[in-house]
Amino acid sequence: MNLEARKIEFIQEFLNLQNEDIISRLEKILRKEKNTSKQIFEPMTIAELNERIDKSESDFRNNRFKSSSELLAKYE
Repeated sequence: MNLEARKIEFIQEFLNLQNEDIISRLEKILRKEKNTSKQIFEPMTIAELNERIDKSESDFRNNRFKSSSELLAKYE
């Protein structure tokens, strides 16, 4: 299904909604997503990137990290 067809299907389902709570939640999601997409991200400079790499390497050397298995266990 292409994007236009998905939009039409969504609008049709939205128009059939009778629950104000659901409509309010969808409005909040839409506002949040519109605000998020407007943010402009500045690329890092080479100096910022190198600084971040140095900090990451230092954290690893000083055992300030979590393994992937620890992270996965947190969300299971």
